[in-house]
Amino acid sequence: MEEVAKARKDGQRVIGEPVISGLALNESMVWHPDFNVASRYVMSPPIRSAEHGLALRKALAQGTLQLVGTDHAVFNSTQKAMGRGDFRKIPNGVNGIEERMHVVWETMVNSGMMSPMDYVRVTSTAAAQTFNIYPRKGHIAVGSDADVIVFDPNEEHVLSASTHHSRIDSNVYEGMRIKGRVVSTVSRGRLLWDAGKLYAEPGTGQYIPLPTGGPLFEGLDVQQQAEMVLHRYGRTPVARTDTMGSKVELCMAAQS
Repeated sequence: MEEVAKARKDGQRVIGEPVISGLALNESMVWHPDFNVASRYVMSPPIRSAEHGLALRKALAQGTLQLVGTDHAVFNSTQKAMGRGDFRKIPNGVNGIEERMHVVWETMVNSGMMSPMDYVRVTSTAAAQTFNIYPRKGHIAVGSDADVIVFDPNEEHVLSASTHHSRIDSNVYEGMRIKGRVVSTVSRGRLLWDAGKLYAEPGTGQYIPLPTGGPLFEGLDVQQQAEMVLHRYGRTPVARTDTMGSKVELCMAAQS
């Protein structure tokens, strides 16, 4: 995170993307004495301390980090058990694709760290811009894909393996109480999810190519050319008057 902040301050085109596990969880469960529990939380980069999570949330709220991903890579208990006796063999990854919108809302908006408008930016708009598919995606306007969710900020629910829609038998957000829920999902104008029911049909998905370049890289060539001829200090003539009252022309030599 600090390297991202430094690079952006230096004018580099860098995007910082925390994952929701880093925002909402802490490393305590990684040290659980029960291997079956601890292994669920093994991922890369590893889940850090609560202080790290707070730092990531602040950086996201302040714009140092730009969008939120999931790093969704799930393994069931049998697969995680491959690392019993040798943690290096534990398959790395946790769930998050179903929980992302809810966890970000709870940790960032309900906590007062982020406005609903910024929530839309970090969960949708910024991703579309980064991958150069904006305004087709990440935007509501004539000509854009009609990808919309209806979010009820007052509906309360609890995240759990017993209610999620993944086939894995655990959930790293087990028992997390959320106020705010996606109640409907529309993709390209078609209702796919509503009131707990799935209406999607096989074959309705669509491949979205990600063109190279885009706004993230605009102006880089001009910037690089300017930096090649830029001196730290140019020759700067400054008029001065000596003790005898005569004007003296001084110049600061260019420094490298």
